[in-house]
Amino acid sequence: MAGENENVALLERLYRRWNDSRGASIEDWLEHIDPCVEWRSLAEGSEGLEFTAQCEGLERVRAYFESLTGVLEMVHYTVDDFVAQGDRVVAICRTGWRNPRTDKSFDTPKLDVFGFRDGRIVSFFELYDTAMVSAAMADG
Repeated sequence: MAGENENVALLERLYRRWNDSRGASIEDWLEHIDPCVEWRSLAEGSEGLEFTAQCEGLERVRAYFESLTGVLEMVHYTVDDFVAQGDRVVAICRTGWRNPRTDKSFDTPKLDVFGFRDGRIVSFFELYDTAMVSAAMADG
């Protein structure tokens, strides 16, 4: 059974690769996500951010990642700190993306909240500036 330190070490590796690959490391994430995962976003699939709708299961999470990286280009994904307690880890981040369709960019503070069971990610919830992201997605 993995503990707090192992969960944080795993996330450190995944985020480092995510940033270094500019979002091309989807498979790395999927290897560590439980098939019955619950994946949520503050935007909850709002207009222009449909890919952020709550999803369950590995294939739906794959679709989330593919939609995200298919619509936006990552500028950076910087993790400042991790806070772990029991089976929960919070990544305190800042992330920047560019929408090539609108040529708008955003850089937002972000919290990623993970739940773990036996070393696998079983839940995820992301919080960020939804207004900033929506503005980058909007035409005009």
